[in-house]
Amino acid sequence: MSDWVIVVDDDMANLKMAGSFLSEAGFRVTALKSGKALLSYVEKNGYPDLVLLDINMPEMDGFETLQRFRQQNPKEEVPVLFLTADENEELESKGLSLGAMDFIKKPFIADVLIIRVRHIIDLNHLQKDLEQEVKKKTEENERLFIHVVQSLADAIDAKDTYTNGHSGRVAQYSKEIARRYGYRGKKLDDIYMMGLLHDVGKIGVPDAVINKPAKLNDEEFEQIKNHPVMGARILKNIKEMPALITGARWHHERYGGGGYPDGIEGKEIPEEARIIAVADSYDAMSSRRSYRDVLPQETVREEIVKGRGSQFDPVFADIMLAMIDEDTDYQMREV
Repeated sequence: MSDWVIVVDDDMANLKMAGSFLSEAGFRVTALKSGKALLSYVEKNGYPDLVLLDINMPEMDGFETLQRFRQQNPKEEVPVLFLTADENEELESKGLSLGAMDFIKKPFIADVLIIRVRHIIDLNHLQKDLEQEVKKKTEENERLFIHVVQSLADAIDAKDTYTNGHSGRVAQYSKEIARRYGYRGKKLDDIYMMGLLHDVGKIGVPDAVINKPAKLNDEEFEQIKNHPVMGARILKNIKEMPALITGARWHHERYGGGGYPDGIEGKEIPEEARIIAVADSYDAMSSRRSYRDVLPQETVREEIVKGRGSQFDPVFADIMLAMIDEDTDYQMREV
């Protein structure tokens, strides 16, 4: 399909001349006599590949037309070339500041007009193609990153003989709590990733400690308590997503104080970590352990209520309680 150019000029002779030159060069051309006509036309018929816009027109000059053209649909980045018979640097500066690509002097020289129009359209197409390619590659990299993170989460869970899919469930619960709280789009994706990797520091904890069926001694417990610090140290190397360390470092802090590793409390604890803390504790209670089976749902609920305001942020504890109450068949648990 031919590239489409709209020419806007109140002088019929200029419209005919520009239309003739461009049509003979293979462009599809629409001729309009005013700025208002342009705004009305594109609203009904869509946006062209380029607009040639006269500056000096009655009622609405080219500058006002360009401003309203951009405001009408900010997402449409149609290149605009101003048409002018004046040699005026001040006018050119104003036009460029409003977003015009260039100026073309009248009367037209056919070859110059065609070359300038072709050049601007080709440049704009190339820019859009590059943007699409960058977007495509970015999406591919994000999908690859998610697969790597999922594999890493699976490796973490594999260290614990008694935990099957803990990281994935914590990620899902965290995302649902965040969604109900009001997170949308990328923020939801980010907290899901944080949930998947909240226990990444356990990679550095000996398997014998993680899977010990008996009570841990003080030294072993200190090794376990160090996993948030180790997790943050691992994740800080992922420069593309620095927020990943949030869940890993602070999901064992307590809302009322007394948690680890930094002993922060209340709103000092990052919001995402407060969400993950509730999800993590819920899944720990609704999963099997070396010393017990899955806890009854009512017991889990009572523990969440008991920890509301002391261990957990009350806002996120209440959302978790609502999720529990809706789960009448106790599906949110390790199967």
